[in-house]
Amino acid sequence: MVDSRKLKVDNGIKHILLYALAIATFIFILKWIQWKFLIVENAIHIYVGLIAILFTILGMWFTTQLLKPKTQTVFVEKHIIIQEPENFCLNQTALKKLNLTNREYQVLTLIVKGLSNAEVANELFLSLSTIKSHASSLYVKMNVKNRYQAMIKAKKMNIVK
Repeated sequence: MVDSRKLKVDNGIKHILLYALAIATFIFILKWIQWKFLIVENAIHIYVGLIAILFTILGMWFTTQLLKPKTQTVFVEKHIIIQEPENFCLNQTALKKLNLTNREYQVLTLIVKGLSNAEVANELFLSLSTIKSHASSLYVKMNVKNRYQAMIKAKKMNIVK
């Protein structure tokens, strides 16, 4: 008697599962047909949308290509060899005309050797700000704007080696 109840329950579950499978298959077929009609009915809209997206991406790429800077900054290092005169003679009159202090003259000679402000400060045992003030005072007295111009002018005036 227990076996017949179990058999009835198993048959009931089989019928429910079979019915659920049939409904799921039927819903899947309906959705597939609906999707197919959706694509067929709206095919032009879909293609126009895809073309619009393509042209938007193409326009963004084209704009970035147009707005790129046309020039490039190229740094060229060039070593300039300045021949030192064999017989260096300090021009005392030019040095007196500039009215440089001893410390400014020391700073100038170290600048001409190619030392940076920090290296000059270490060499003379002074602070960096003191060297900067001496260098700016030196530039004013020599009527130059930077250390390169100060080097060239000092060499032309024969006040440094």
